[in-house]
Amino acid sequence: MKMRDFSQDHRWLSINTATVRKQHGAEVPLSRIIDQCAERGIRAISPWRDQVAAVGLDKIARQLKTHEIELSGYCRGGFFPAPDAAGLRAALDDNRRAIDEAKTLNAPCLVLVVGALPGALQGQAAYKDIGRARSEVRDGIAASLEYAREVGMPLAIEPLHPMQAADRACVNTLEQALDLCDALDPEGSGMLGVALDVYHCWWDPKLEQQIARAGQGPKGRGASRLLAYHVCDWLTPTRDLLSDRGMMGDGVIELRKLRGWVEQAGYAGYSEVEIFSELDWWKRSGDEVLDTCIARHRSIV
Repeated sequence: MKMRDFSQDHRWLSINTATVRKQHGAEVPLSRIIDQCAERGIRAISPWRDQVAAVGLDKIARQLKTHEIELSGYCRGGFFPAPDAAGLRAALDDNRRAIDEAKTLNAPCLVLVVGALPGALQGQAAYKDIGRARSEVRDGIAASLEYAREVGMPLAIEPLHPMQAADRACVNTLEQALDLCDALDPEGSGMLGVALDVYHCWWDPKLEQQIARAGQGPKGRGASRLLAYHVCDWLTPTRDLLSDRGMMGDGVIELRKLRGWVEQAGYAGYSEVEIFSELDWWKRSGDEVLDTCIARHRSIV
């Protein structure tokens, strides 16, 4: 399959709104970000739940419709593990709400950052058994998938870099995510798949093989598991492992090669730019960041 040519336009560029949620160091309302994207002919975004809530779900839905902007995903569900039964139930309730929000916004999928050791993100893990956390993740996805099927909202498991295995996600490779998909959705219904973020997966020696596997569906049949594709770059040195992502072309990821693998596997959706950059891009204007995203999408991605 021949790769798509991005050099002439930015038809397949999406902006994860974390990329410009801070401009000149200050938080920016999602409504303003949508206007900035619309001014540049950016056709898709992936917003975060807290940004949507701050403006209002219905207001954001109307604004997106007015500008004819669609979603490449919705961030995020997940964080299933908990120290007790009440916490596990609360997580499922929250994921149901996230599914409903994603449906209201007509998202193609709800991205799942699955969670890990409960409390670790706040500095005090309730337990240290990562096997237990992975079991609770599996059970949480299974339960959420039942409701997702009812309303028709695909779930996309996002494997995170192993550096975040304790506090954000105990699913850390594409292979691990696909194993979960095959166990919980063996028929390949299209309702459970993966969100591939190059920042988290570029290093994986099995990446090409597992991308091909994702495109084939379970056992070479069923729908593709590739539901979302996120791009940025890995800086050397990386000054902060969470919030020092690079603009495409400023780091060491072979972005064109990875997109080739993804498209060879049948993916023909958006390349979604997701950059957390407390030390650089969040200090700049949204106009500069978005214009740079467009230029790098055409020349690098």
